Amino acid sequence: MVGTEIQLRVDNVAHGGWCVGRHNDRVVFVRHTLPGELVRVRVTEETKRFLRADAVEVLEPSPDRVEAPCPFAGPGRCGGCDWQHASLEAQRRIKGEVVSEQLRRIAGITREVRVEELPGTPDGLGWRTRVRFAVDSEGRSGLRRHRSHEIEPVDRCLIAHPEVDRLGVTDLEWPQVREVEAVASGSTKDTALIVTPTGAKLPPLPAPKASAAVLRRFRNGRVQQVRGRRAVRERVGDREFRVSAGGFWQVHPAAARVLTEAVLEALAPKPGETALDLYCGAGLFTAALAEAVGAEGRVLGVEGDPDAVRDAAHNLRDLPWARVEQGDVGQRLREWVDMRVDVAVIDPPRTGAGTLVARQLAELRNRRVAYVSCDPATLARDLAAFVEEGYDLVDVRGFDSFPMTHHVECLAVLERTERD
Repeated sequence: MVGTEIQLRVDNVAHGGWCVGRHNDRVVFVRHTLPGELVRVRVTEETKRFLRADAVEVLEPSPDRVEAPCPFAGPGRCGGCDWQHASLEAQRRIKGEVVSEQLRRIAGITREVRVEELPGTPDGLGWRTRVRFAVDSEGRSGLRRHRSHEIEPVDRCLIAHPEVDRLGVTDLEWPQVREVEAVASGSTKDTALIVTPTGAKLPPLPAPKASAAVLRRFRNGRVQQVRGRRAVRERVGDREFRVSAGGFWQVHPAAARVLTEAVLEALAPKPGETALDLYCGAGLFTAALAEAVGAEGRVLGVEGDPDAVRDAAHNLRDLPWARVEQGDVGQRLREWVDMRVDVAVIDPPRTGAGTLVARQLAELRNRRVAYVSCDPATLARDLAAFVEEGYDLVDVRGFDSFPMTHHVECLAVLERTERD
């Protein structure tokens, strides 16, 4: 049926930027539509169980529909955004419904989730401080189309931060380059370009339109300094963080501060307590916890990326009771099984921590856990493991850290109800 056009009404929303309809008792996942709309769709993919499709004509629009601000959004175009055709209020409502549905379906938890707007981006644009541009065989940069390796040439990405725009990546030619990542600090003027060449040698590169460090990424992910600083500076409150240009940091300029405040509110760490920060990156939550527990307490962080561990050591140098170790989180938890821990924060990658790590952390009998997640499905899976180990889910907050996309940041707060 690929290429066939059919008419249907969509009802529910599904995780990943899709809405769900039915055709001849077959489930159809549809992009570029909204719940309740009657649409004509073109089938883009067929499996034995379901179809995927793009809405190519809206016959009965939803009251939540708006004109997409980006000319590159739409069927067959750039795949970076999922909800440009929905009002921001509707986007947040949809994301809350998706989180609630994943909790119910995967973990058996019934919870209404409200997704909160982050400050600084009232129109949902100009927030993304890290953008990866793909480059075609002619050296033109653009963004990949949805579920495709094909490249949509763009002259500008509307959700990119203004400092990313100033680098002018899409105005330049990048021969013998596979990818260019533009990085901008959300709180300082630091910028960087990370270039991935197609071959073994780094070709001559065009000069960016604004001052920026330049780095090279190898196929194994390792990043090598070419010129300028290897890291960018990020400021959260009164503290400055060094973050390797190719490392992890929240891409929305307000997210680091908002999430730090939310984690501290959730855990309420007390002076003298012991805290864990798992998958701690450059030490964002580690530093906040260390300041809260004070010199009589201690904070232990675990991070697998060696560059991030070096950044964390630099960022925590004035907090000697905080220490970050490089290694596997599961292995460290096995080593710490007899340690007394009061509170913990866990911020794993999109794949989640896994139920084994959740159970290992639960064995430490900490009174509260704050779980930060950018994927509702893996969050729900891991929360089910915590609940089985005797925790109550006391709160779930959603944050619209990724406007115009289907992604959402969540904070789940768990409290132990069974004690030895």
